[in-house]
Amino acid sequence: MAAYLIGDVEVLDAAGYEVYRQQVPATVAAYGGRYLVRGGGIEQLEGSWAPSRCVVLEFPSMAQLKTWWNSPEYVPLRALRERTTRSNIIVTEGVAAPS
Repeated sequence: MAAYLIGDVEVLDAAGYEVYRQQVPATVAAYGGRYLVRGGGIEQLEGSWAPSRCVVLEFPSMAQLKTWWNSPEYVPLRALRERTTRSNIIVTEGVAAPS
């Protein structure tokens, strides 16, 4: 079952974040992930959540997502993102395909 990472990212250091933004896609792809959303326009329809930058990644499974999250390729980039942004990140499993 697919798994999704959803990030609400407020960029605090644009130059530092740009380094992260350029390097992370290769790590996502190497672990079977792909971008579904990467910082496009946001329109609030309901509630009070107003992310400044939204990112959604899809991985084949939660195990694969967590393998990427803790990978030697991503951990240093994650530290860079943590220094250059204020982020809220969740992961969730998708819906099983109908049989």
